[in-house]
Amino acid sequence: MRWAPDARGRLQGAALELFSEQGYSATTVPQITARAGLTTRTFFRYFADKREVIFGGDEIPRRAARLIAEAPEGLEPMDVIRLVLHRVATEQFEEHRKQTAMVRAIIHSNDSLRDRDARKRDDLVRAARAAFIARGEAPLRATVVAELGILVFQVALDQWAVNDEARSMTGVIDDVMTMVAGVSP
Repeated sequence: MRWAPDARGRLQGAALELFSEQGYSATTVPQITARAGLTTRTFFRYFADKREVIFGGDEIPRRAARLIAEAPEGLEPMDVIRLVLHRVATEQFEEHRKQTAMVRAIIHSNDSLRDRDARKRDDLVRAARAAFIARGEAPLRATVVAELGILVFQVALDQWAVNDEARSMTGVIDDVMTMVAGVSP
């Protein structure tokens, strides 16, 4: 099946299954492609390496920066964060709890993936910081808001992914934001 439909999705699904079954380090690209019924060449058409199955490219920081820039004028920075996180949760995660839980478990089980996750988080903070500066925030405030926003996202994502109740990710985001707002120095 040279031009099989949804080759990228099939490769990603096969990789996540194998990472969960036998561990990230023990899984090879040929195993992934065999499970997906595709060729190794096809894998490398979509992914630079097996880490990219989990982390993708740099579209997430660009999207976050765009969403921050598009937020209505006059909103307080933490209200912008809430608006952006709600949109991302609704559009990208709400329908994919099981897959998100699987990916988060894979990342947490491997040192190199945790390191990569931290680098991706840092890229996201830098993009959000730049977007807040472009909205007129002072650099220090932009840094704090970006760091807090990404912290809220990471904590909410991990909590929501492992919780089997029917609670929405936006509800978990709101709870984490309330906790952050209530923390005293």
